[in-house]
Order: sequence, then C-alpha cells, then structure tokens
Amino acid sequence: MFCKILSGGIAGVSACFVWVEVDMDRGLPCFSMVGSLGSGVRESRERVSVALKNTGFAMPAARVTVNLAPADVRKEGTAFDLPIAIGILQAMSYFPGTAAENILFLGELGLNGELKKVHGVLPIVQAAAAGGVRQCIVPEANAGEGAVIPGIAVRGASSISQVLDFLQQGSGEEQERILPRTVTDAEKLLKTQERCEEDFEQVNGQELAKRAAEIAAAGFHNLLMTGPPGAGKSMIARRIPGILPPLTVKESLEVTGIYSVAGLLEGGQALVTARPFQNPHHTVSRSALVGGHAQPKPGLISLSHRGILFMDELPEFGKAVIDSMRQPLEEHRVRIARAGGNVTYPADFMLVCAMNPCPCGYFPDRNRCRCSETQIQRYKSRVSGPIVDRIDLWVELQAVELSRLQGACREESSGLIRRRVEGARARQQERFAQTGYRFNADIRAEDMERFCPLGAGERRVMDQIYRSLQLGARAYHRVLKVARTIADLAGEESIREEHLLEASAYRPGEV
Repeated sequence: MFCKILSGGIAGVSACFVWVEVDMDRGLPCFSMVGSLGSGVRESRERVSVALKNTGFAMPAARVTVNLAPADVRKEGTAFDLPIAIGILQAMSYFPGTAAENILFLGELGLNGELKKVHGVLPIVQAAAAGGVRQCIVPEANAGEGAVIPGIAVRGASSISQVLDFLQQGSGEEQERILPRTVTDAEKLLKTQERCEEDFEQVNGQELAKRAAEIAAAGFHNLLMTGPPGAGKSMIARRIPGILPPLTVKESLEVTGIYSVAGLLEGGQALVTARPFQNPHHTVSRSALVGGHAQPKPGLISLSHRGILFMDELPEFGKAVIDSMRQPLEEHRVRIARAGGNVTYPADFMLVCAMNPCPCGYFPDRNRCRCSETQIQRYKSRVSGPIVDRIDLWVELQAVELSRLQGACREESSGLIRRRVEGARARQQERFAQTGYRFNADIRAEDMERFCPLGAGERRVMDQIYRSLQLGARAYHRVLKVARTIADLAGEESIREEHLLEASAYRPGEV
C-alpha cells in the first residue's frame, strides 16, 4: 500500500514542504529510507520502529520503503519521525486514508512513543499557512510557538498514540477534545514584555557617549566607544536596548523564526518579545559569529537580528573574525556556501563595540600607560580600516568626574531618551514609506540626494568636513546619514550646518 504524509523542512531560515511517501509491499522484511537524508533523519528508522513497537503497533513482515520528496533537497533534523510513523500507520490501515489530508506533521519520537520538541517549527507553520494547509500537529512543547501564526490550526500532541486517536475520530468535536487547538495572541505577548531593568539614569556623566547612543538607536547606526577601563563603555552598551522601541509583531516573528531554527527557544516559549542583545567573548570563532559548521546554523550575527551585537574589547577578537563582519554590515544578511548547498540568514543588526586606546587601556595618560608607540599602533591595527569605515559613530570616553559619581546631578532616564528615539523613528517611517528602507542607516548612495539634500551653506560645510577629515566616499555618506538622524531627533525637516558639524565630530581621528 502507498500513502503520502505532509511535513516540512528548513533551508536557512526558510521552510519548504516535504512529502513523506511510504510504500508497504510483500517481500523480504526490511525498512529502507531514501531522499537525500542527513544523519539525524537516517536514524529515524530505528526511533520509529522501536516507538511503534513500544506503543503496541508491531511492524509487519513486509518491505517498507520511505521516500522524503523532493529528493534534491537535503533533509536534516529529527522532525520527520512523526510523519514517517503516521505514514506507516496509514499504510497499515489504522485510520482512514483521508484523515491525514491537509494536515502537516512534525515531531521527534522517543522510544516510548512520546513526542519531543524539535527545531524550526515557526517558519514551517508559517509556510504551511501561506500554502493553504488547514492544520498542523506538532509536539506540545512547540504548540505555542506555531500558534502565533494566524490562519492555521496548530495542535500540540504528547505521543504518537494521541495523534492516532485524533486521526481515528471522524467528528470535529471529538477531535477537538483529543487534540485541542492551541491559541497564542502575539500582540498580547508583546505588550506584556518586560522593559530593560538597566537604565541610563544609572550612568553618571558621559553625556557625549549617551548622546551618541541615542543617535545610534534612533537611526540604527553602528557605534564604537573607546576609553580607559571603568569609563562606562560596557555600562552604556548594555543600556541601549532600553532606549530602542519595542519589537513589532513582524520583527518578533522574524527573530523568533531564527531562534526556532537555532533551537534556542525555551520550553513553552512562543515568541521572542525583547530585542536581542548578543555579547560574545573575544575568543569566539568565526563560524560561531557568522554561522556555518558542517551543518549550517545561525551564528551570533543572525541571532542579533533586529537587535544589538555588542563586541567588547574589539581588538582582542581575531582579525579574521572582525573582518568577517564586512559583508553582513553592508548587506544585512549572511551567505554560507557548503558542498551540500547554500543558505542565507538575515543579519540586520546594530553593531556596538568598545575598545581601550592601548593594550593597558590608559593612553594617553603617560603616568599610568607604559605601552610603546609600536605596541599602541599594533593594537589599533587589529581593527582594519574597512571595518572602521563601516562604523557610523565613534566616541571617546574620559574618566568620570568625582562630583558626577557622588550623585550631584540627576541623570536622564532611558524612558525620556526612548521617547525621543521613537519620535525620530516615526519620522523615518513616514519618510521611507513605500521605499524598502527602514532607518537612515539603510540609505544607499544612489538615494542620498533624495533623502539627505543639502542647501548651499550646508554644502560648503560638508566640503570643509570632507577635506579636513580626508573622508572616503563611504565615510562621506555615513556623515550625511548620521546628520539626517540628528535632524530627526531635533524635529527638523532639513539637515542644517549644526547637524553636519555634530555628525562629523563622531568620525574617528587617527586609528
């Protein structure tokens, strides 16, 4: 007997339909699987056989062939256990042939028949809903994650026996009793998210750095802070998520899809509701940062999508690791090529970096710094020019005055800064409607005249800035984009001279 069961697979963070074809015929007893299978899928044969036996369904003495189509798409993971088992049970006539129509099955089987959590449920359910599939049966631990997608009934099951009972029932009411539909309200979840506990009012002094952080958050610009140890670089970086606007439903689904594919959603977690903040150690490998491995999966860059990637002590990272960010910073995506195929991961993140001015951290204070000029230059050269060129804002922190540490002045809270950031974001949203851009940092060179026009006086100022700072073409455009964000924060429609001068002050000097 031949039957087909619908399932789904993952390529990058995108999903595709996979048909599990099962044929059971007379012949020498065997269980073979074909269809470009990874190691985890090949092991399904043993898991399914034992799980069916321990659940009370003896495999018949027959020739069983399972094909996962299309055969030219690589299949990875353990989510095909459930559809394979359902296909075999249908071939054994345990339920009517029409009962599994228009239902997508996902799940890993334990040896006792229980259903275990799998990766990538959200993008697969999203693709199923777009493809007109009516129902999806997944493990209970994944039900909330899949249920955030509207237009499809997602049901969470705890075992293969429960799924079989569902398929054997003809009435909708009885099926609903066995496997009730899971409902998750994405908008309600996002409204209940907790704000960042770390507040800018806890940061004493450092107005210039806090201003740079506000500009970076408003226009989604990359930021680098340099200064001696203890100046507050890490403290400021960790508070930037608190001044970013909350995730929208669309952004939350994008981020959750990445975390779902990477297997980083906690048990029962339906959505990622807070903007990502990734802070890798400087010993991180290139593949861990960018993504890759023998079986590609999202790296920390992609896990920072719609959020922040904070690289503390930037020169301590490997030079190859730092330079690997060139393409993602420009294209907002990561492309990984392997012999088995190519995958693309989203990587639209805000890069925030911190570094010391020298190996010991105290240059130019020669009372404390003992580094030679050679050591200082070698330390700075670990950050290549092309990476520096891709950083919009460069700010230097100084030691905080004692009066500020003693609380003589009241500092501005993250809530007040966030309101200004949200106002600037609203102006960008109106400006970039129907353009494909989201933030000022996204503006391409060919559209600079359209979105960052300059008057005669502003052109003269920009000419002076260009010559005095010896800017390249990319740095010139970045000054304009930062000035556009400063104007948005000020509520100005046009870029003025003071905006250009402030933006130029955030360009690095000698590196």
